[in-house]
Amino acid sequence: MEIKKISHYAILSALITAISLVVVIPIPGTNGIVTLCDVGIAVTALLFGPIAGLFVGAISGGFIDLLAGYPQWIFFSLVIHGLEGFMFGYFFQQKNVAKVLGLILGAIIMVVGYALATNLLYGFGAGIASIPSNFCQAGFGVIVAIPLVKILKKATGNRLKYNS
Repeated sequence: MEIKKISHYAILSALITAISLVVVIPIPGTNGIVTLCDVGIAVTALLFGPIAGLFVGAISGGFIDLLAGYPQWIFFSLVIHGLEGFMFGYFFQQKNVAKVLGLILGAIIMVVGYALATNLLYGFGAGIASIPSNFCQAGFGVIVAIPLVKILKKATGNRLKYNS
């Protein structure tokens, strides 16, 4: 992998981590948090493709948990947000119907992944209880990312393209 790409992924991960730590909503019933990370992961994946989505999703998801004081979630966030970012980016490169499918599948991966992880850590009831907040976080991320990507492409003269 090129040094330039690694640098871009690192900068995007740091930016998403910082923005996500501005708004951290604790969820006491699941010992988890709701952040804005899905917005950044979706924007990155939609603009720069699946590999960028994978790396930036995994790195920012893990760092958010570490810095917010939720280390028990780091491994799960690496996997779940990485897969979510990959799914967003992979399908967004396809035809129109597949673009929507990718956004839905990415959100489902996040919601189901955290429900399973919460079930593993805290039990079935907590896993079920995590679904509404994770659904809101994933849905908000997708809903905000779509117009933001359009604005960013228009502002850059559509020079932002897939490079992964």
